[in-house]
Amino acid sequence: MKLAGRILVVNYQNLINMYTHSKQVITAGKPLAEADKVVIMIHGRGARAENIISLVQHLNLSDAAVLAPQATNFSWYPYSFLAPEQENQPALDSALEQIGSIIKDLQMQEFSSEKIYLLGFSQGACLSLEYAARNAARYGGIIAFTGGLIGEALNLKSYQGDFLQTPVLVTTGDPDMHVPLTRVEESVAILSNMGAVVNQRVYKRREHTISQEEIELANQLIFV
Repeated sequence: MKLAGRILVVNYQNLINMYTHSKQVITAGKPLAEADKVVIMIHGRGARAENIISLVQHLNLSDAAVLAPQATNFSWYPYSFLAPEQENQPALDSALEQIGSIIKDLQMQEFSSEKIYLLGFSQGACLSLEYAARNAARYGGIIAFTGGLIGEALNLKSYQGDFLQTPVLVTTGDPDMHVPLTRVEESVAILSNMGAVVNQRVYKRREHTISQEEIELANQLIFV
């Protein structure tokens, strides 16, 4: 019985380790000491930080430092963003803590929230919106390429504070195989009620990807 108990603990710990995230961040753009702003780019499920940070080549970021954290096992949380929140723990809390830790480090280097931008695709877009809504402030901007707030049912008590006119771009396809339009619209309404200036774009029959038009919108609306 004692041996079985030890095996159970080890297996459970292995499961936790699979879905908690160590701090691994790759960089691009300006060195922090020379940058006017910082963009935190968050990759999607099954991808790498290198994938999302390649957007630097297409965005107006000549004055920006870019940071891209890497998820353990290439996934920020194990199940759909529409699953009950507890099913995605402890991974979800660990992922949110990773973003918070990066932002805290930036603030210690005298980057105010107005100089910090969040950008994500798919699972990374969901994570970007969720972190921002739980930590509302005047950010430089937020870009969610196909994503929405996280949870089976959204808990409005988790989303407090004022975005103070933070510009936000939320894009999605209709239909999208992973992100229903209803959740995107629900998320946009919550962010707007919290003082964000949200631009939403819906592309009919667009695949689960980032289009050139979305890149151009990000440059026009956020990275101006």
